[in-house]
Amino acid sequence: MSDRPWIVDDALWAVIEPLLPKWPKRSPGPRPVDDRRCLQGILFVLYTEISWQQLPLELGFGSGQTCWRRLARGVFDQLHRILLAELNVAREDRLDASLRGCLPREGEKGGEVTGPSPVDRGKTGSKHNLICDGNRTPLKAITTAANVNDVTQTLALVDGVPPVAGRVGHPRKRPDALLGDKGYDSDLIRHELRKRRILPVISRKGSPSIKGLGKLRYVVDQTFALLHQFKRLTIRWERRLDLHNALVSLASGLICWRRLKHHTP
Repeated sequence: MSDRPWIVDDALWAVIEPLLPKWPKRSPGPRPVDDRRCLQGILFVLYTEISWQQLPLELGFGSGQTCWRRLARGVFDQLHRILLAELNVAREDRLDASLRGCLPREGEKGGEVTGPSPVDRGKTGSKHNLICDGNRTPLKAITTAANVNDVTQTLALVDGVPPVAGRVGHPRKRPDALLGDKGYDSDLIRHELRKRRILPVISRKGSPSIKGLGKLRYVVDQTFALLHQFKRLTIRWERRLDLHNALVSLASGLICWRRLKHHTP
């Protein structure tokens, strides 16, 4: 990773720039900070966990917050989807998926979708539920209250996987198989997955674990580790859920970008 990972290189900017909403020609007030610099300010916050108010003005990124809310409106979801498609072209493997919930540290400032933490009932917090492919690429992440059972988010995660384009035929929206540990044991979930033509590979409670599933579960743990390298995501500071989820989408897209550069000759 670069010493300054928040710097947007020309190749990445070429992907992002067409997605950005245009400023109106007759916008009142002073000219806003350049979009590229604004994005670098967002990345600086995402990587370092500092507050928007502490963003160093000498870096020329502006205050960040106003422009950040403008760029968060669907831009980072589109970026994640585009980079998933490009990564799909670069790789040859099929689409299998694994899922798991992960409890980050409590969101100290509260906000939408918070609840009692299972590790400390006196505090409220949120957690991420994640579905990824076998190469540790995040496909979809959902933020829920800390006390929400992971199994309740299974179908939302599966149905939330964006269409992965890039190959001949219709974009893939369903994995071939879905892997989960005993926390996702549910006959209803298995039935719903089979209706979606997805093979459920989920261990049953009270029975020996499926052979080799532990190694595959480790893939999800690694994906969480990649996601939480972006320090702003380890504690939820944004009260508004849509702004926090936009940061998660941006981080997911950047993970795809790193993988894409690795596969590009």
